[in-house]
Amino acid sequence: FVRRAGRSGTIVVLVDTSGERTFLTDPGDARSLDRPDPAWLDGVDVLHVPFYSLVDEPMASTARTLAGWAAFVVLDRWLDGRAWTVVIVAGFLVGCWACTVSARALRCADPGAVVWDEVLAFWIVLAWWSPAGPAAQLVAFALFRLFDAVKRGPVGWVDRFFEPRAGAPIGWRQGFGIMADDLVAALLTVLVLGAGSTLGIAAWR
Repeated sequence: FVRRAGRSGTIVVLVDTSGERTFLTDPGDARSLDRPDPAWLDGVDVLHVPFYSLVDEPMASTARTLAGWAAFVVLDRWLDGRAWTVVIVAGFLVGCWACTVSARALRCADPGAVVWDEVLAFWIVLAWWSPAGPAAQLVAFALFRLFDAVKRGPVGWVDRFFEPRAGAPIGWRQGFGIMADDLVAALLTVLVLGAGSTLGIAAWR
């Protein structure tokens, strides 16, 4: 790797005897960039945004929710309201178990690598909002991401409530907590969308 000054990006490539490759990447100081000067892009015709840019927050959660949205659009062709209810209830129960196991394995009460909580929560929003056109689903997506990312009010309270005490082992409480704050964000999204529909604001859905 090249180091001009400070901490540069690094890529380590591991190759086994069969030729299979694994890349370990470290963006270096790129992670600390905040609000870059728009003048940096003056005269730029094409901007390449690598997939690795979706690994860190806040883009990581947004990318996961987008993936959940795409999955819903595909599955909704075959699932009706009753089937979605079964999928969501089963997904919640399995999700609590999977989040607990993952948190213990990663030794982190709320690991960023866990994506199921956001996917399932947004499925709840879309299943309730269905049928809805792409524009209405986009509004639902924006509201859900706002509540989930800002974590103010009820979402933040629930998120902090399930944080483990210092030195306490990670257990089912944290697994449920990983799911719970996103479910609250989904509930707030549904309430706002429902209020908008009642007032006729979202009649175009």
